[in-house]
Amino acid sequence: MTIKTSSPTAVLHTGLLAAALMAAAAGPVQACTSILLPAKDGAYVYGRTMEFALPLRSQLVIIPRNYRITATGPAAPVVGQGGMTWQTKYAAVGANALGLPILVDGVNEKGLAGGQFNFPGYAEFQKAPPGEEGKSIASFELVTYLLTSFATVEEVKAALPGIYVTEGKLKQFGDMPSPYHLSIHDAAGKSIVIEYTQGGQLHVYDNPTHVLTNSPDFPYQLANLAQYQYLTADIVPPLKAGSTSLAAPSSGDGMNGLPGGFLAPARFVRAFFAQQNAPPLDDAAAAVQMSFHLMGGLELPPGSIKTSAKGGGEGGGVDGYEITEWTAAADLRNGRYYIRTYTNPDVRMVDLQKADLNAAAITVIPLDQPQVIRDLTGDAR
Repeated sequence: MTIKTSSPTAVLHTGLLAAALMAAAAGPVQACTSILLPAKDGAYVYGRTMEFALPLRSQLVIIPRNYRITATGPAAPVVGQGGMTWQTKYAAVGANALGLPILVDGVNEKGLAGGQFNFPGYAEFQKAPPGEEGKSIASFELVTYLLTSFATVEEVKAALPGIYVTEGKLKQFGDMPSPYHLSIHDAAGKSIVIEYTQGGQLHVYDNPTHVLTNSPDFPYQLANLAQYQYLTADIVPPLKAGSTSLAAPSSGDGMNGLPGGFLAPARFVRAFFAQQNAPPLDDAAAAVQMSFHLMGGLELPPGSIKTSAKGGGEGGGVDGYEITEWTAAADLRNGRYYIRTYTNPDVRMVDLQKADLNAAAITVIPLDQPQVIRDLTGDAR
């Protein structure tokens, strides 16, 4: 088992850059995007979108303290057998997928938050040696393990070399591999990216951008971001052509050149500058509201990404269109998890400070509530 803890100052040469782009183009797509917003009072809010074509049927899940969980072993026929067993130290809340009692995204009572993001073409997980299956978990269980076991990113860094993270396959996902990398944040505003690549080598990258999308790998995303150092929210002075002054036709000229499209590198750049230029926020409540505003600009317009059952797994290996199934925000200071869904844009929330964190079982909360549209006709003045 190997671990590489890296600073974010990676630079890619031309050949590696080209290889990264080719792998990204060839791999399955899932267009998730995340940010982290600070508030002036020291609070942090983590926001993300979840895109897919296969209906994930996500629910809200609360995992209590002192709850016994068994992970999925490398050869286990069903989820929750044959792998590592642990007792949860911290309660956590977040979203699941496909009806499983597993968090794909969430926050715990200590303010550790994060989620999994599709990482096709790059993710390669570890092999648990014979007799070591009891130290292994499947890739789709890593978020659950981290959020129920640790309070800070430093604790996560220290613990990861002690387990094996194996390639997870789910029947609910057509027995396809689960190629994820993770974005993790803590209540002090520290962020890391966790990637397993190149035969299962573990890379833990400090993440000063606090942003994550999908493939290629994190060093490539940083190298690509460096190409946009000229972008600014400020007004750009007019171009001088001799004695003629050529001004932009409208406001927004400082962001001219911001990449469009829905590839992960383009979304990474847009998310970084949206986060970087967000107005100062007083507290967590303001940061939650701002997170939904910013993530709304990163959601997929329905119909923009078509998927095919013959295409190798894009969007879950079904015919259809990728959509933003849900957008979430996690208040790391107050332990609140907010979510809105494709079919219901009303924001719903679970507050860990009000939940029973010592419950005997996992709590599942449906997200199939109908949208409430308020008729204001009678309020006319």
